[in-house]
Amino acid sequence: MFNRLKLSVAALALMAGTAMAQDSVTVGLVLEPPNLDPTSGAAAAIREVTQINIYEGLTRFGPDGSIHPLLAKSWDVTEDGKVWTFHLNAGVKFHDGSTLDGEDVKFSLTRATAEGSTNAQKQLFANIDTIEVVDPLTVKITMKKPTGNFDFNMAWGDAVIMGPESVATNATNPVGTGAFKFVKWTKGDSIELAANPDYWGTKPALASATFKIISDPTAAFNAMMTGEVDYFPNFPAPETLAQFQGNPDFQVLEGSTEGETILAMNNKKAPLDNVKVRQAIAHAINRQEIIDGAMFGYGTPIGTHFAPHNPDYVDLTGLSAYDPAKTKALLAEAGVAAPKLRLALPPPTYARRGGEIIAAQLRAAGIETEITNLEWAQWLEQVFKGKDFDLTIISHVEPADINIYARPDYYFQYGKPEFVAIIDELAVTVDAAKRSALNKAAQEMIAKDYVNVYLFQLAKAGVAKAGLKGLWQNWPAPIDDLTVMNWSK
Repeated sequence: MFNRLKLSVAALALMAGTAMAQDSVTVGLVLEPPNLDPTSGAAAAIREVTQINIYEGLTRFGPDGSIHPLLAKSWDVTEDGKVWTFHLNAGVKFHDGSTLDGEDVKFSLTRATAEGSTNAQKQLFANIDTIEVVDPLTVKITMKKPTGNFDFNMAWGDAVIMGPESVATNATNPVGTGAFKFVKWTKGDSIELAANPDYWGTKPALASATFKIISDPTAAFNAMMTGEVDYFPNFPAPETLAQFQGNPDFQVLEGSTEGETILAMNNKKAPLDNVKVRQAIAHAINRQEIIDGAMFGYGTPIGTHFAPHNPDYVDLTGLSAYDPAKTKALLAEAGVAAPKLRLALPPPTYARRGGEIIAAQLRAAGIETEITNLEWAQWLEQVFKGKDFDLTIISHVEPADINIYARPDYYFQYGKPEFVAIIDELAVTVDAAKRSALNKAAQEMIAKDYVNVYLFQLAKAGVAKAGLKGLWQNWPAPIDDLTVMNWSK
């Protein structure tokens, strides 16, 4: 009797644990966010955790990259593209209980470009002339020049709406309007969220979620196999995907991202300030060898900073085709013999594994590199902010972000005036054909200037337990949308 009772209690406990798991999820995160305020820095990991889940914008991205209403239930734009009027949803409250209204929208958008702003995407707001709160639920935004895609700009994580009451502490204690509230951040380990019981919109199926920080590929594989993690949106061990594909307990999601993976070069630091040296480096790189060796075939070669699935993409890989003999000739023309460069590598698999392959390819063409492995916080501080590097490998996952090349203070330090002029014109152009032509001209200019070495478009290879639904196949923006995730019955 005792043994049967003991067995029954154990079985009930197991069933209870399974039931509890059906309204919670643990998501694997490769990189730990430096903070939890997406308006304070460029790290995509901040958006993975917070965008849509904790914070919301006027609009949002859908899984296919399309733009949908969010805090704004609708919007109007004048024919000349200069006046955008957003109509807000009623009854929206922040997690601290304060009510969202037009003044919060004005505060958030004004703050983005105010003196001292640390917003990484100020160009999204640069064309705003005036912001008028017509009434608590109506905001009229007048542009300096026509703007054809302001609804797209407002879907970025950098454009989420915050309240002035909480903005000073959002980096460590985020307060938004989203379907999930912040619970706890155990540094170096995990970030915990709970469903917001007072959410203004459709309530999520999940009661809680944990983001588990695991950058090591072997540890990530073990975490999935043991059930410690339910879902890895961007699985860091592509060499093991075949083991999941043949297992009915798992699902593998293969899709595309906006992640242009590049060998970034410091354009203001000798000898990389010489275009011939940058071109020489580009011709020393065999893209397919990196895709095969570091990503086990997952990735699409690119020759410029643009996504191949975009209809405006131009295939410019031929401009930097693998040709080590040309590398040596260009170095001789530049008068640079046997250069030695520093290669700084952040934690992601594509960087650490790809870096070893690239170092070998450069060495074979007469270029030595000194590899330094940096933790993510170190990379952000030293490379991204401090510009203290020669070469680095990183994937830019923000959508349609070729405009970063117009910023002379951006970490690879390009900002050519002719390129800036193209981007400025693109920002005020509404006509689709003209926008396409400008996008193509921008791609060609940075490819011919060999600003960076364009390696491959990062594939989205995710792994999840079989019963988890509502997962994004593609990644048009760095978002892990908890609001649509659910466990099948």
